[in-house]
Amino acid sequence: MLEIVVKTENWERHVRVSAEELAGLVRRIGGEGDRFLVVQRIPDLPDVFAQVWHETGGDYTLEYRDGAADRHFQAMVDGPEAVIAAIAGWSRQEAGWDAGLAWSLLDMGPAREVPPLDLGEDQREELEKRVRGVLVGGYATRAELAELAEEYLVTGDRRPVSREQAQALADRLWLERVAEQATWQGETDPERLTRAFTVLQDAGITARENFTCCRSCGQSEIGGEGGPDARGFVYFHTQCTDAAAAGHGLTLLYGGFDGSSETTAAIGHEVVAAVEAVGLHTEWDHDPGRAITVTPLDWRRRLVG
Repeated sequence: MLEIVVKTENWERHVRVSAEELAGLVRRIGGEGDRFLVVQRIPDLPDVFAQVWHETGGDYTLEYRDGAADRHFQAMVDGPEAVIAAIAGWSRQEAGWDAGLAWSLLDMGPAREVPPLDLGEDQREELEKRVRGVLVGGYATRAELAELAEEYLVTGDRRPVSREQAQALADRLWLERVAEQATWQGETDPERLTRAFTVLQDAGITARENFTCCRSCGQSEIGGEGGPDARGFVYFHTQCTDAAAAGHGLTLLYGGFDGSSETTAAIGHEVVAAVEAVGLHTEWDHDPGRAITVTPLDWRRRLVG
């Protein structure tokens, strides 16, 4: 798999695609509402991306940016195969991936200077604590973090953080986390949990991570996530994620789609078995009316973006 995220004009988001899947996405673009792809590496880095635009019957416009505004290049390509080869090489960070194409520098103009935040120390600390907490949770994108930073301190008509300031704050904290996770070695507890959820999903139990904002929404929406053969479900919502990121363990909510306590208890036992099989510890008293807690838990979830 390529360590990339591919976003399309029609709002699809493809994470860790194969080279064959990437090729299919490039070959399909050209029609109304599906004319471009934006490709970001994992983890996403500010102003580092590749993108391609194509309308049926025309050439392909291929671009990549390598950080600063004076590192944004464009090439015109007459067919999809050269585009596929270039993006795949860029994704793998292969030496010489850009050879053979006629690149030109795009003039993006001078970078706008972002004024410093005009906040008191208490508000600045409160804002950073909230953004960092969601960041450590590991599911938010840079764009979502910037939106949070922009909206978090809004009261009435007062908007103390501009969009540009929010983006700068989110990017700074994001890069700090990227540097931190570069020191991690081996499989992390959230990755073990994902393995357990994959096993449960394959066994007919709808398994969702960071699903909805709260238990009420989760319970009302999880039924729409399951396939026709799903026997039950397990999930945790964003408040559970926040608690896990803060070091309080992770609450898992589960149940059977037939609504019976017997099925719910059986699903609970399967969840516990799957989670403990990947090396995590659970606390549960076998009561189908009580949640399962995964603890202790070292919540180090690698960023995607």
